[in-house]
Amino acid sequence: MVQTQLHELSPGAAWELIQNDHRAVLVDIRSSMEFLFVGHPVGAVHVPWIDEPDWEVNPGFVAEIRKLMLGGAVCDAEEGCAPVILICRSGKRSKEAGKHLVEAGMSHVYHINEGFEGELDDHHQRSTVGGWRFHGLPWEQC
Repeated sequence: MVQTQLHELSPGAAWELIQNDHRAVLVDIRSSMEFLFVGHPVGAVHVPWIDEPDWEVNPGFVAEIRKLMLGGAVCDAEEGCAPVILICRSGKRSKEAGKHLVEAGMSHVYHINEGFEGELDDHHQRSTVGGWRFHGLPWEQC
């Protein structure tokens, strides 16, 4: 069955999918600074959606993801296409980027609804009410 829409995953469900489907690719779409200094999920590939210095949408984003997925070579008749799972800080950018991938014809595209750090709490801090780190999933930083 071809997936024609973007689907949300919780951080835990994303981790489970990654563990259960060896073809799944986790793509961190945050800026280079966020990826390196805030940290990122272990094993994530970095393809920024919006990045410094201009903070504009990466015009090559879809092409970079297609290249990462071998232009669809990771699709077969029995298993379908490999899952592409996008993560950003709180789930907003990954949702936007995922919609562009689906509109470009990619299937099995997911986004992590809480992102890496989750939403801000009452003290304007992240990683306290949701996100990959909050749930204790594997991550690293430089």
